[in-house]
Amino acid sequence: MNAPIQHIVLIGAGNMATILGRSLQAVGIHVVQVYNRTISSAMVLAKELSCKYTDRLDSLDTEADLYLLCVSDQAIQGLVPELAYLEDKLIAHTSGATPGSVFKEHFSRYGVFYPLQSLSKSQEIDLSQVPFCVDAGLASDLHKLEKLAQQLSQKVFKINDEQRSLLHVAAVFVNNFSNHLYALMDEWLKEEDIPFDLLRPLILGGALKVQDLSPRAAQTGPAIRADQDTIARHLEILQEKRPDLIELYKNFTLSINPDLAQNKIT
Repeated sequence: MNAPIQHIVLIGAGNMATILGRSLQAVGIHVVQVYNRTISSAMVLAKELSCKYTDRLDSLDTEADLYLLCVSDQAIQGLVPELAYLEDKLIAHTSGATPGSVFKEHFSRYGVFYPLQSLSKSQEIDLSQVPFCVDAGLASDLHKLEKLAQQLSQKVFKINDEQRSLLHVAAVFVNNFSNHLYALMDEWLKEEDIPFDLLRPLILGGALKVQDLSPRAAQTGPAIRADQDTIARHLEILQEKRPDLIELYKNFTLSINPDLAQNKIT
């Protein structure tokens, strides 16, 4: 019961499973099997990791120390009952949004092993700088997951279900929503024959700045300065070029500086 995690079955073969599989193997943890409902995907990852593979949930290796679900939140719900025959084994998922308690009805040992990063198997990433959020139903299993995470990352945190849910919302705001803004601007600049590359140093500079300053202290731009002339010019440009972005611009401007509401930005 106190032995460290050494043998893992990966359930899933996408970005998360691939990055974690590579990283686990690199530190001497054995991925013994890959499951995926699409056998070709399981085979590709298993070949890279030199392990077994299957597309049958009833054919999983039953001697592993950990069964790690690297699948979507929607898939977790459906998989849990089908894995109930492993009820005495330690099972965990890698989701930020799904509570660890999703396992509680079917498993006595369960947890969460959540790397807080957007992962892509086509992109090299240093997991040692990625925060890992771990949790478990039993203190002994929390210790195991914490030790496992520490082999991959210098930043390991014990985060419960409620905290992790809030953290996931914050992650959507700072990552997914900001990237959507990049996509909107990329689309618009292409229409105007302006290279998006001109904005890349600004994006990088902003991300680096908040490594040392609080985001509020790092805030710049016409809204924080209450520069109403510039804001008015921006709105004129948007009215002519991209009226669909006007409300978005206004909402962000007023969120940055609520005092501008009394000036009735139009």
